[in-house]
Amino acid sequence: MPELPEVETIKEAIRQTVSGAIVESVEVYNRRLRQEIPPNLENIAVQTHILNIYRRTKYIVIDLDNGYSLILHLGMSGRIKILSELPLSLEKHDHVVLKTSKGVVIYNDARRFGLLTYCLTNKLEQNPLFADLGFDPFDDKATGEYLFKTFKNKKTYIKLALLDQHILAGIGNIYASEALYEAGISPLRVCSTLTLKECSRLLEAIRFILKKAIAAGGSTLRDYKKPDGSLGYFQNQHCVYDKEGKRCPNCTCDLAKTGGIKKVVLGGRSSFYCDHLQK
Repeated sequence: MPELPEVETIKEAIRQTVSGAIVESVEVYNRRLRQEIPPNLENIAVQTHILNIYRRTKYIVIDLDNGYSLILHLGMSGRIKILSELPLSLEKHDHVVLKTSKGVVIYNDARRFGLLTYCLTNKLEQNPLFADLGFDPFDDKATGEYLFKTFKNKKTYIKLALLDQHILAGIGNIYASEALYEAGISPLRVCSTLTLKECSRLLEAIRFILKKAIAAGGSTLRDYKKPDGSLGYFQNQHCVYDKEGKRCPNCTCDLAKTGGIKKVVLGGRSSFYCDHLQK
């Protein structure tokens, strides 16, 4: 599933291409996604100006000049393709084609776990999709003190807490593992054992890792491609994720004795860590 850096990369490509454009047509070829695409979405969007395009955690929001906003979630395998003009033919799993005065945006989703809908712009925060989400990691309200207060009575593993979208929204499995490594905190630590200083260090590490991943265009492991068809390359900078048995970049330990990077399954998700550097 595309995580925050991948969604940010896709959002920015869409914004740079069609921000300020007129929506000339919307063609929906398959409405059966995670939620059915509303039957009147085409009428809502056509002949509007695109005012703003931004990311809300793992969602892409497109504000229109008629008081409505389109909401897009990529699910497990959703892709966005950006073209200068309509293609002669569509590819398999091209479900929605949005033609604008500045270019064409195509939503492709093989597994159809994504989502495309709309709501009134001034009601976005009350929309059920957003109402229970935690702070974006880059939100000013996301502070070390906020994490400390949130974690102080939690008896779950910190790795699982980072995947809880009600606490911080947008962090997935890859970047939770990498951020905990950067912060020197074991994924097996119980939340309530973290100090205020450690919570502040963890938030700094989360932001550092996410910024690096955004600069690298995200991580391509399976389905993810950038809108121009190229791959992200942050996977080449992973320190621990999917590197079981290898030495982490900052370690001088004897692999024969330590066994290198460890893998543990928490909540059904694989976590990777260095038990020498992460405590």
